Amino acid sequence: MPLLIALFVFVVFAAGLSYAGMRLYVKPKEAIERVAGTSTRGNEVAPIHPSLIFHDIVKRLGNLVPASPKDVTVMQRRLIRAGYRNPNALKILYGAKALFGVLIPALTALVLLNASLVQSNKFAAILAALAVGFFGPNEFVRMAAKRRQQRIHRGLANSLDLMVVCVESGLGLDQAVMQVSKELEHAHPEISEELAIVNLELKAGKRRAEALRNLADRTAVEDLKKLVAVLIQADRFGTGVAQSLRAHSDFMRVQARQIAEEKAAKLGVKLVFPIFFCILPSLFVVTVGPVVMKIVRELLPMMNNM
Repeated sequence: MPLLIALFVFVVFAAGLSYAGMRLYVKPKEAIERVAGTSTRGNEVAPIHPSLIFHDIVKRLGNLVPASPKDVTVMQRRLIRAGYRNPNALKILYGAKALFGVLIPALTALVLLNASLVQSNKFAAILAALAVGFFGPNEFVRMAAKRRQQRIHRGLANSLDLMVVCVESGLGLDQAVMQVSKELEHAHPEISEELAIVNLELKAGKRRAEALRNLADRTAVEDLKKLVAVLIQADRFGTGVAQSLRAHSDFMRVQARQIAEEKAAKLGVKLVFPIFFCILPSLFVVTVGPVVMKIVRELLPMMNNM
């Protein structure tokens, strides 16, 4: 009898161990499907990351928030200028406004629940939290668009010089735009992305003037608008593109030098307040401090003894 029990335990243990090894380690069916390329697990649902769940909730909230067509157009332009070209970007923005417009006032109310404040002050704080939660995403998009415009402005001079080199070496304007987009992909990714969109629009069949105007409208950078105007005029009137680009490049260099000289001229006036409030007090302490200490230690006791 003990022998039969031991044999039964051994068989059960061996069967369980073999099953676990086949399921967890060997997996022959998956290996065969992977080699043969005939996987039957295509209908299985992939695991969803928690950030994607939050993204989906915000997008659904955005679908529930009504928006006027005029406001939608303005916000779409702001999102495009900030670099958010996802078709669901507008829905996510309105979803974030709805979510933070409810979440931040609720958290503020919980924090102020047991606070020793006047009821009117609590109500004002909740209203302020509501304004921050509802208008905060708009301000975030505006600041992101402004930072992107500044980066485009910084990379415009280098892209223009490279475009001049490409055109003067014999390339057409379309090929020069494509080449500049490739070369500046790592140094200035923002302007490289915009030039790549221009190249794609040209390949899609749009007129060059229309593609360039779209570039100016997307970015809203004044120097880029001037460059677009120069290129459109050169294309319309048949003047040399290389000569026009060279002249505009020289103009931008002179303008940048004048802006730098203007900032340098303003530097003396801007340094008055830091010098007056930060440097002069420490200078007085270092120079006059020892004399004052000597007067307090020696002159005042002598005057008291007299």
